[in-house]
Amino acid sequence: MAEILIKNVRAVDENIDRICDILIENGKITEMSEGISKTADRVIDGTGRVLMPALFDMHVHLRDPGFTHKEDVVTGCNAASAGGFTGVVCMPNTKPASDNREVFDYIREKAAPTGVEVYPAGCITKGMLGNELADFDEYVSAGIRVISDDGRPVETAELMRRALELTNLNGLLAASHCEDLSIINGGIINKGRVSEQLGVKGMDRASEDSITAREIALAMSCNARIHICHVSTEGSISMIKDAKKAGVRVTCETAPHYFTYTDEKLISRDADYRMNPPLREERDRIAVLNGVLDGTVDCIVTDHAPHTAEEKSDFLKAPNGVVGLETSLAATLTALYHTGKLPLNRVVSIMSANPRRILGLEPVEIKVGCTADLILVDIDREWTVVPGELHSKSKNSVFKGENLRGKNLMTISKGRIIFESK
Repeated sequence: MAEILIKNVRAVDENIDRICDILIENGKITEMSEGISKTADRVIDGTGRVLMPALFDMHVHLRDPGFTHKEDVVTGCNAASAGGFTGVVCMPNTKPASDNREVFDYIREKAAPTGVEVYPAGCITKGMLGNELADFDEYVSAGIRVISDDGRPVETAELMRRALELTNLNGLLAASHCEDLSIINGGIINKGRVSEQLGVKGMDRASEDSITAREIALAMSCNARIHICHVSTEGSISMIKDAKKAGVRVTCETAPHYFTYTDEKLISRDADYRMNPPLREERDRIAVLNGVLDGTVDCIVTDHAPHTAEEKSDFLKAPNGVVGLETSLAATLTALYHTGKLPLNRVVSIMSANPRRILGLEPVEIKVGCTADLILVDIDREWTVVPGELHSKSKNSVFKGENLRGKNLMTISKGRIIFESK
């Protein structure tokens, strides 16, 4: 394995922020000091750059197996490495659904050569049909860490309660897509002034809030862990914050578009701004932003959900979802770091360390003896998001055409360079 020496770089993790040289040998950091003179196979000038722990996204859709015209494991991992991720959790709404060892092994084997470690999530219910619980014992023996029916909720509270009870025994983490389908009832964007202006059926925020409340109550009753996916409403943020104060074992995530945009983006009738949960109103955007800043939100994810241009061409009939792996870091730096709202070490926490901790994985640190899972970032590089330049098969980016500040230049996985910006 090639030796890599990064000179005069600003190294930032949760605990350090210093300028030094860093030597990587045999996949690990072997020296950190000023003026390292040892010869290496690759010497990189890190002047003016930031070296950070590689990112981890605990909520992506790789669409493989079954929907490889949208994305496959390899192209999804390529998008991940370009965005600075060396680990992702892929959701189970594939075809067949990800509820057995055969599918898990297929995903892992395809991902292995990419350098991005993929953790398949197992379905909570068999086939994601909502009728009976999947075989959690098989999941544990197969090394699965997360269960979810993401893409739809577990509709029956008793079935979800039983799943949570079992997680206390098997250590699995239940991640909930909080949506009451009876309230949604065919809605396609947030219910409010914009949906009325466009004359389309809206998705009332009560849909998300009611299931968030249910999951918190169930977790409290079982004394179980619950992870709330892609939080988008003021109400959910408030409930999660109160639940944490009360000692409920709840964690949550959001995506950059929820603290950046509102449903005003939908006035253009462009389905690339449609996702589920939808972009909400300004009070929701501010609440999500404040939830990130005060620690209520544990991690920033992408909910990377590729769809083809043809599928997204019809505003009313298009499937929900946006790609995000290649814009997440830049969007977060632009909205939070460059505005002075969040220091870099907190960005490391919410985009790298916290999701790993939630999954029971060791956070990546920049210190001697640690595995070299790292990214080299130009935090001041300004660039425009051009969908055609993305590595994902699909180009449905909510940040298309936006000028962002901060660019990943290199991704190192276990000491191997798996992405380098041209």
